Order: sequence, then structure tokens, then C-alpha cells
Amino acid sequence: MSGLRSGIDWSAPDWEELRRRHRWTIPADLNVGAEACDRHADGSGRIALRLLGPDPEGPVESITFDELADATDRCRTVLGGLGVRAGDRVAVMLPQARETAVLHLAALKHGAISVPLSPLFREEALRHRLGHSEAAVVVTDEEHLPFVEQALPERTRLVTTAELARLVARAERAGRPHPTGRDDPAMLLYTSGTTGLPRGALHAHRFIPGRLTGFELAHRLESRPPGDGPFWTPSDWAWVGGLVDCVLTPLAFGCPVLGWQRVGFDPEAVLSVIGRLRVRSLFLAPTAVQRLRQVEGPVSRFGLAVESVHCAGEPLGVEPYRWAVEAFGPNVHELYGMTEMGATIGNSSFFPARAGSMGRPYPGHDVALIDGAGGRVPAGALGEVAVRRGDPGMFLGYFRDPEATAERFRGDWLLTGDLARCDPDGYFWYEGRADDVFNTSGYRVGPTEIEAVLHQHPAVEHAAVVGEPDPERGHVVKAFVVLRSGWAADAGTATLLQHHVRERLALYQMPRRVVFARALPLTTTGKVRRAELRASDADALWGL
Repeated sequence: MSGLRSGIDWSAPDWEELRRRHRWTIPADLNVGAEACDRHADGSGRIALRLLGPDPEGPVESITFDELADATDRCRTVLGGLGVRAGDRVAVMLPQARETAVLHLAALKHGAISVPLSPLFREEALRHRLGHSEAAVVVTDEEHLPFVEQALPERTRLVTTAELARLVARAERAGRPHPTGRDDPAMLLYTSGTTGLPRGALHAHRFIPGRLTGFELAHRLESRPPGDGPFWTPSDWAWVGGLVDCVLTPLAFGCPVLGWQRVGFDPEAVLSVIGRLRVRSLFLAPTAVQRLRQVEGPVSRFGLAVESVHCAGEPLGVEPYRWAVEAFGPNVHELYGMTEMGATIGNSSFFPARAGSMGRPYPGHDVALIDGAGGRVPAGALGEVAVRRGDPGMFLGYFRDPEATAERFRGDWLLTGDLARCDPDGYFWYEGRADDVFNTSGYRVGPTEIEAVLHQHPAVEHAAVVGEPDPERGHVVKAFVVLRSGWAADAGTATLLQHHVRERLALYQMPRRVVFARALPLTTTGKVRRAELRASDADALWGL
């Protein structure tokens, strides 16, 4: 195991020189599961995980790297006994818990491909992801077992955490990690789109080192000993920002990770835990920052000792940024990335942050704003954010979908679907989505999956989903629904449709607003013109 390096030279006198000095040093032989676990299992008793149950005032369990390495090696033996081979998919639907970290690390060390699934998912969301990934095994707990059972493909083995614990306790430790290279597949992360069901972005083992420049500039885990303060995020350990940025990457640098099985989001309880457990670093979606702003005097009341914070998922905004700096200190950095590509733009202590800006392209990443022909746009002009092909943080492609992969590129550029402007000083400013995906409460949401579920309800003749701007959540899911004959366009029907979606997908995918429409704006080929539904007067134009 080589030890991962970001290539950041903190002695560089300025940003331009820092970018010039940067070199990627990613070893050809690389297993990120071993890097995030075994490298620190040296008998020193260094803490890897700190685990807290639902009670924010409850006891905290500590797991050392040595214990984590032992558990992952035994789990590897169990996976082999279940028939999992290198390249097979291992799906994990669990909260922030010991088993979640163990399973993902074990799958990676085994040479398998881990598939994170949010505990918020319900039958339809699970059915697509489990079926499309052709998962060999899916592991969940008793709480979420009924949802998985409803969606379980015929050839996928279902294992509960209780069964897994019994098998691991009896298993012998596996030997050396499966030999993998930096370009071998490691993780399958599902993202949302507008032209079909969620796609699986397949990442290689190089996806963690490929993200390290932005991570190191925000948190300095490589250049400064991380100490005992843990890294934490309220996000599920099922998203790239939760699992990759806040579990695997901190562990790779020997920083402990806090897992908290919280219920809901109580701002005071969150700040209390951050203070009580001396959380060192945070990833907070802008929605979480907005919720935390409701609490007065957080520093004096909770004794916060946060060294660094990164925010991503949607623009943070000027006032939330100022509040975060007052509450957590100056090292609050916005990062920009996507599921298919790691953080490529962000802020840094090398230059003054401009509230509301995405920041500047990180060292090692060739980022541009391009026009429809693939050419760079001039300063101040609107363009689509694009990243040059060959970036080590870039995905291998969409799982078993070469056509969708090809559509993501224009020449040598990976298209992000986000529009921005770049000022003369090199700061990027976000302008919106080029497609119909939007962010709600830190989650990227596409309309197709929600529309498909709405169409399953007997009341729905036709439905279309858009994002409606919201000051707290960034956007909320808004559904325009054409009802079948015999159904009333009233609050009762709206509630039925909301529950219908929530029970089959996830809470964040539930329409917060339902507008009953007499018709939907369509193209000549029958496609919904969502731009008209996003217009400020859409309710009057298309509603009943």
C-alpha cells in the first residue's frame, strides 16, 4: 500500500504556482478499500469509527483500525462464501453504522463493486437499482427489510445484518486484498437523469485519489495530523458526498469518522453532537446550513471546535456562508462536483472566497465553460461546465450503457449539465441546470423516476415533474398532474399522490407541491416542455 497523495504543495506562493506544480501520483496497483483501512491497522489502536445511536446524548462506541481491518477481512470470507467474486456487485442499504463501513470496505478489498443504496429508498427505487446492477448480494437491516423484500430480484441473495453478524463471527480472516489496478471498477453510484431511469455511474479505484486536491485544500488531512476529532456529515452513507467524501477518504488519511443513526434533523441536537464529540471536519449540504442557522449562539452554547467545512450539492448563498464562517471558523469551502466526476471547482485559503461563487478549478483538473459546438466561451459569457476527458476522478462510464456514456461527452469534454459564468479573475458563478435535474435538500433529483411512479396511480392520466425554487431546500419537487375522470382535484387527492410517491421512492422525491392541470405543454413528438412548467406563471397557464 502506497499511501495516497493529493499533490498539493502548501509552500507554493500563490494559486497559479500551486496549479503549475501539481502532479498526479496515482499508483498502478491500487485498492482503495485497503488504503482506507489496512494502512492504519498497525497495532497503535488508532480510532477509525465512532458510533452513536439515535440518542444524541447516548454512549459512543469506538472501533479501531485494527478492529476494522479484522472485521472487513472476515466479511470478505463471508462474501466469498456467498458466491461473490471479483467484479460482482454488493448492494448495501444501511444507515450510518459499523456494518455499512465494513461491507463497503470488504467489497472493495474483495475486488467486488459496492453499490450504496439510501435507507430512504422504497420499492420502486430499489427495484430499478437492484435489477439494473444485477447485484449478487444485498444487505439490509430489519427496519428496511420489507422494502428490499418487495423489490428483490430473483438472483440476488438477501442478507440481514443479524445474519451477517453471525457469519462474520464464525469466519476466518481472508488473506491479502484482491489485486486491483487504479482503473479497475470499484463502486456503482446511481444518479438521476431526465431521459430515463437513474443511471449507474461506474467508478474505478482511482476515484478517491482523483478527488484529493479539493479535499486536501478544504480539510488538510494529508498535510496536518488529523488527531482524534472525527469527520461527520448528516448525509446518508449512500451518496458520493456522504460515503466517498466523508467515510472512505477521511479513513484513508487516518481520520476517525463519526456514524450517527439520528432520527430526523434537529438543529440543536446536531450542534450538540458536533460540540460534544469534538467533530473536526464537516460536510454540510446548504439545506443543512439553512436549518442550523435557526439556532442562536452556537459557538458559545455548544463549544464547537470545527476546523473545516465543505459544502456541495447546490449554491450556498451569501448569508448562509457568512453564518457558517461565524459558527465554524474561516475554513468553510464550497466544492463543486457531480456523481460522475469528483470535486473539480471550489474555494481555498490560497485566494479570498467570494460569497456565492463556486470558486476556481482545482489543481489537476482541466475545467472549462463551453458552448454548443464545444468551444470555450469568453469571460463573462454563459457556458456549460465541462471537464476534460482523462481526469483521474472521472467515472468509467454508465454501467452497461455505452450510448448514455457517449452522450455525456462532447469531443474531449465531459458535460456536467450545469451552466455558469467565469469572471475575469477566474471565479466561476453558477447559473442553473442545462437539463431538468435539480437539487432538493442536497439531493439531485430527476423527474423521470417520480413521473413513472405517479403514472402508476389510478388517479393520474398524465404527470410532469419540475423543480420549484425554495429558499430552504434549494428546490422542491413540484408535480403537474392531469387527473382521470372521476377524481377530484382537491387536497385529499394531492395527499394520496404524495404518499404514493413517498412510499415507493424516497421522502426527498415526494412532490411538495401538486398542481392539478387541465393539460400539459407538449412538443410535436409528445415530450413535455418542462421549461414552460418552470415559468413563474405556469400555475395560471396550465393549472385548473
